Amino acid sequence: MRTSSRPVWMEPPTRLGLAAKVMTLVIISFVVLYPFAAVVMTSLSTQDEITRNGGLVLFPVEPTLEAYRVIFSGGTVTRALLVSVAVTVAGTLASLSVTVAMAFALARRELTGGRAILMVALFTMLFSPGIIPNYLLVKELGLLNSFGSLILPALVSAFNLVVLRSFFMGLPQELLESARMDGAGDLRILLRIVLPLSKAVVAVVSLFYAVAYWNAFFNALLYLESDKWPLPLILRLYVLQGQPLGADIAAAAGEVPPPAQALQMAVVVVALVPILLVYPFLQRYFTKGVLTGAVKG
Repeated sequence: MRTSSRPVWMEPPTRLGLAAKVMTLVIISFVVLYPFAAVVMTSLSTQDEITRNGGLVLFPVEPTLEAYRVIFSGGTVTRALLVSVAVTVAGTLASLSVTVAMAFALARRELTGGRAILMVALFTMLFSPGIIPNYLLVKELGLLNSFGSLILPALVSAFNLVVLRSFFMGLPQELLESARMDGAGDLRILLRIVLPLSKAVVAVVSLFYAVAYWNAFFNALLYLESDKWPLPLILRLYVLQGQPLGADIAAAAGEVPPPAQALQMAVVVVALVPILLVYPFLQRYFTKGVLTGAVKG
């Protein structure tokens, strides 16, 4: 029987409860890390080890980087990687700039027509134009087979706009008004006051945009020719469709090609690693930014 007046969640955990939490975290970590470890280790394995372990290797006896050397020497993966990096960086900067500016303007209640503009943005969350109208619009704008077709149609996300607007509306209005009284314009207020106070939510929105552009798949399939494909389409071509990769390169050099499964796993690793490298730098802002931006205002 409890004698303390404190809520249940404030009570210190018992040994059994602590052990259950630790065991749960260990199981979840294993479920998350096992597939990734299997992909990485298989990409470093030889054909004998892959065959002996049934297709997935966790502990390669003789690890080798031959699969990575072959996929990068061919040029296809390298070109697709550069395309994905360029589209992600340019798209994230463009989308973040437009979304921040639009959210800052819509956060001002005295803006004429601001509510109507916000309703138009929210309308896109409920109803999408469809594939054919989107394609016709991109065609009429002259964006077919250009990287602008991956950026401009997805320039502003209504969800990210709402999150940023809600956060901006929660900032102390007295601080902004005092800056205006001191002669600061809207652009200076945004750059010098609002953005420094909004690092968490801006970092989270940046991550959302970066992941969306990095994983750009369907728009690239519709609007780009194969010589401009980003990494997700190369991943689909060689991993899902099973098209041979690197065998012709190795054969031309008089070498034994790496195993097909090692090559496929190497492409998967190349597609995963950049986002995994960026995420730890933004992870500390993630929970704070999403909760604050969604609750305030």
